[in-house]
Amino acid sequence: MDANELLKKIRKIEIKTRGLSQNIFAGEYHSAYKGRGVIFSEVREYVPGDDVRDIDWNVTARQNKPFVKVYEEERELTVMLLVDVSGSRSFGAVGEAKMEKMAEIAATLAFSSIQNNDKVGMIMFSDKIEKFIPPKKGRKHILLLIREIINYQPENEGTDIDQALRFLTNAIKKRTAAFLISDLIDTHDYTQSLMIASRKHDLVTLQVYDKRDCEMPNVGLVKMRDLETGETAWIDTSSKSVRKTYAKAWYDRQQWISSVMTKSGVDMTSIATDEDFVKALLGMFRRRSVAR
Repeated sequence: MDANELLKKIRKIEIKTRGLSQNIFAGEYHSAYKGRGVIFSEVREYVPGDDVRDIDWNVTARQNKPFVKVYEEERELTVMLLVDVSGSRSFGAVGEAKMEKMAEIAATLAFSSIQNNDKVGMIMFSDKIEKFIPPKKGRKHILLLIREIINYQPENEGTDIDQALRFLTNAIKKRTAAFLISDLIDTHDYTQSLMIASRKHDLVTLQVYDKRDCEMPNVGLVKMRDLETGETAWIDTSSKSVRKTYAKAWYDRQQWISSVMTKSGVDMTSIATDEDFVKALLGMFRRRSVAR
């Protein structure tokens, strides 16, 4: 797309998602992703009800009366967005294209992060690491991320989530809140890398899918092309057995994905391209707040 069209698109996404972040998600995000540690702040005089384990015995001895250590939450986080830019992201039969929904979700998470003074970085992947943008703060940085998501032209069309997770684990040493944003259409087994990444980072998976991914409509004989391999084939969608086989393949893959995520302790939320992602994200944030 040309520069003017790109700027209009970025501005539209910014207005929508920044408003959501400020008015809806900020509190929920803070509750779900508040600081992972505490740091020493000060000492104060002991009052009944304070935990005796917090008594600072050195200060107590000097002052000849009890003082306790006061701690505050270590608030700043690093947030990493792992965004799938493979060929299948351009698919959009029901609702908007997957890439549009992914951009809105990523932008909302990014703006929610900077509302809480967090750094945000991004890993864009196909069947290789396409681009790595190190974590930074600020609106300009967020707009850069959005521009890359909606305008980036990947070198490869395939998908390899395993590589993306391995890169996250190796490149980001500090524990982060990481969001894997993908349609999860991948033939690779990423079980081991998912388990390793989830132990090191606070990992969440957001699956963006089109309802035609799971159900084939009856529209007769259709020529279909795989957006990642480029292969084409004529499919008789009027055949009940063809539609049933297609639906079963989706179901089986979803069962495998669900099993892998559960075993790895990774929270997953699925969002259809024709659905409002606000409810799904709020639900995810609230589940995590309760779990804490």
